[in-house]
Amino acid sequence: MILLQIPILKNHNNMKNLIIIALAMFSLMAFTNKEKPTTAKFKVFGNCPECKERIEGVLEVKGVKSAEWNVDTKKIEVVYMADKITIEKIHELIAGVGHDTDKVKAPDQVYLKLPDCCMYRDNDNTHHD
Repeated sequence: MILLQIPILKNHNNMKNLIIIALAMFSLMAFTNKEKPTTAKFKVFGNCPECKERIEGVLEVKGVKSAEWNVDTKKIEVVYMADKITIEKIHELIAGVGHDTDKVKAPDQVYLKLPDCCMYRDNDNTHHD
């Protein structure tokens, strides 16, 4: 038993160093393999600050880091984690609260429930291309 402990004691520091190096490399790999945020910019139809609040508010979900809709340009910039949410789901969420995107049309029954100031399809407030 004593003979077995002597080689272990000699290599104890080497083994400790090896474990520390392995843990450091594993931690570094885990950190560098994290998904980086993706930024998407696309058109979302709406008219006013109330639209802005609704559009940005629906994107306060897991996977979306930030969403900023510009009332004047009708463009939104969304920063999201592609491993948590898809761009298709982001378009669907926006359409689900009544706002057409350049890829998904809001259901008519949802759109028709928007306040008058938010109607953008077929009236004086229209901003649809």
